[in-house]
Amino acid sequence: MKKVIIANWKMNLGFRDSMKLATELAKQVPEIELGSKEVIICPSASSLLLVAEILKEHLFGLGVQDIFWEDQGAFTGGESPKFIYEAGCRYAIIGHSERRQYLAETDEMVHQKTKAALAAGVTPILCVGETFEERSRNLTDNVLMSQAIKALSGIDLLPNEQLVVAYEPVWVIGSGRSLDPSEAQHAFRIIYQALLDLFPLHVVNNNIRIIYGGSVDGVNASEFVGLEHFGGFLIGGASLRVEEFISIIKQTK
Repeated sequence: MKKVIIANWKMNLGFRDSMKLATELAKQVPEIELGSKEVIICPSASSLLLVAEILKEHLFGLGVQDIFWEDQGAFTGGESPKFIYEAGCRYAIIGHSERRQYLAETDEMVHQKTKAALAAGVTPILCVGETFEERSRNLTDNVLMSQAIKALSGIDLLPNEQLVVAYEPVWVIGSGRSLDPSEAQHAFRIIYQALLDLFPLHVVNNNIRIIYGGSVDGVNASEFVGLEHFGGFLIGGASLRVEEFISIIKQTK
């Protein structure tokens, strides 16, 4: 499988700045890089269609930062998996730590969203990761296993379906601190083992990518690309800076 680099713009850009950034990426990211790996842009919902229009002639993929677990109905503010698929999105970030923290998103909600995404033809980007308190109590392994299993239990991946699992140590995100690659390696192995408890080996190896997200930038990205089970990056702040984001793309092999 190709490595995947996912830009999560979060709630940082209005529609004008989103269009400007999308235009710069379309101009500056070499087509050869987009052909050898997947680059997914996840703008805010208000800018989604505008960004999609700018990127439609290029090889970027499009994703959303969250979805709901129903396709249609009286769910004010929800993003329908069916509708975002119709809008051209093929990826959805699910269970990001910021939604778990600020919007009380539970493991059961993450599970329902993951199922709904797959049913709509959307690849889930499932986020798992420990808080600083959990890390301090040596609970990282338990948290990663629990979040992965609760999100994915009872789900079968069809041959044409993909899943991305993003390890995001919550205590690192947005801090400017960098996780030691050896810790990321350990987390990857824990996640890989959890996946093996849920899916056949060939499905884990052929349909699922494990990626890293946590204060990744153009300086430290190279430290993670050689890790066992490494499948790419989920990029936050650095994805808003064109040159730095391009540097990460080029380093991802």
